[in-house]
Parts: sequence; structure tokens; C-alpha cells
Amino acid sequence: MGIWRKLSLPGRIGLAVLILFVLMALFAPLISPFDPNRQNLDRRLEGPSLNNLLGRDEFGRDILSRIIYGSRVSLAVGTLVISISLAIGVLVGMIVGYLGGWTDQIVMRVVDIVLAFPGILLAIALMAVLGQSLFNVVLALCITGWAPFARLARGETLSIRERQFVIAARSLGASALRIAWRHILPNISSPILVRATLGMAGVIVAEAALSFLGLGVRPPTPSWGAMLNSGRTYILVTPHLVLFPGIAIMLVVLSLNFLGDGLRDVLDPRRLSQ
Repeated sequence: MGIWRKLSLPGRIGLAVLILFVLMALFAPLISPFDPNRQNLDRRLEGPSLNNLLGRDEFGRDILSRIIYGSRVSLAVGTLVISISLAIGVLVGMIVGYLGGWTDQIVMRVVDIVLAFPGILLAIALMAVLGQSLFNVVLALCITGWAPFARLARGETLSIRERQFVIAARSLGASALRIAWRHILPNISSPILVRATLGMAGVIVAEAALSFLGLGVRPPTPSWGAMLNSGRTYILVTPHLVLFPGIAIMLVVLSLNFLGDGLRDVLDPRRLSQ
């Protein structure tokens, strides 16, 4: 509740919308009006109605049900990729930032090489080789996702390790692990949290792009990007096939961006010191 009171209005809206999508993904079997994969070719391409609020797709499947289940894929990929990338990136960044020297130089050159590749193009190439599956999507996006966190953690660690409280802890004989856990990590967590929130929006867009290109999860698993791809053929006849999945992607990405901006304002050290 403390964070909620401190968030700006856009931040609160973003958090509320994000919670709504998370609940929708968690309770999809309970709130979904139909089986998302059940076909009814006699009612294919039907528009929105009281029985099917968002209409039906080219196979007669309920679009609302598929959007509800599609939120599971998008949020699962976003959460897994950000969690794994954050853990690896922060660990690597803290180690090289604290140790410095040749270790720092070698690792940061590797980070520069990883960041030099366009992330989505590398993910497309990897998915073309590895094949379609949720695991491969997460793996492809994690290969480049850890590098921004490593660079951010390294930069923050370089600043924190020269502070008086770290020098004092080192002079008292505290181990490097204890210093990292008790003194450095808590002080670099705020910018990393903001970066993770904003980065998750990019991961969800990347997953939708891979699914749109036919390189995401295997059909008939509902995915917002795959729904956009299948609906673009009928965009002039039945635009609702691409309109509603596009709105779902837009709402999740906007909510994460609003929340990230709100957290950045709340966790700004200059504001906390006022």
C-alpha cells in the first residue's frame, strides 16, 4: 500500500491494469467463456455479439477465450526471461564491478559484443534453428536479455564500492560476498527494478513478434502474436481478428511502461532525500 500511495496516477493505472492481466492469466480456466481451441466452422469470422463478446476467428474459435489464455504465454515468457536475465546480469555485473581489473575488461567486452547484435534478429535466427517451443522462446530472448542488466549492475557497483560504508565494511574484515549481499545489492536494486519493469514490456513485444512470424509457441496454443498473424489475412473483411489482440498487447505494454516510470519517480534518490 505504501508504494500505491506514492505512485503517480499513470503508475497506479499501469499497476491496476497489470494486476488485472495477471489475474486473468492465473484464473483463465475459470473466467474463459469457451474452450480456446474449440472450433466451430459454421460460425467462422463472426463479429462481436452477446454470445461472443469479441467475435470468432477463421476457425470459429472464441477470440475472448484465446486472448485470456494468450495472456498466460505473454506474461509467462516476460516473467521468465526477465527473472533469468536479471539474475545472470546482476550477478555478473556485481562481480566484475567489484573486482575490476582484467576480469571487468574481458566480461564487459563480451557484453558489448552481445549488445551489438540486434536482439530480435538474433532471437529469430535462434528460433529458426531451435524450433518452436516455449522453452526455446525463453532461451532465445535470455541470450541477449542479460547484457543490459550486467552493464547497469556493473556501473552501479562501481559507484557503490567507493562509498564510505563499503570501505568501512572492508576494513573491518567483511568478506566480498557479505559486502555484495548486505551493502551493494540493496543499494543498486532500485534502478534494476525499474529496468526490469520496462524491460518486461520489450520482452512481451519480442515474444509477440516471434509468434507473428511463426517462430513462437506451437499452434494451437493461443498467442497474441500468432492471432495477429492469422487475422491479418482477413483484416479488410473482419478487422476484429487483429484489433482485439493488438489492444491486449498495447494495454500490457503501456501498463508496464506507466508502472516503470512511476517506480522510477518513487525510487529516485533525490526524491527520497526530500
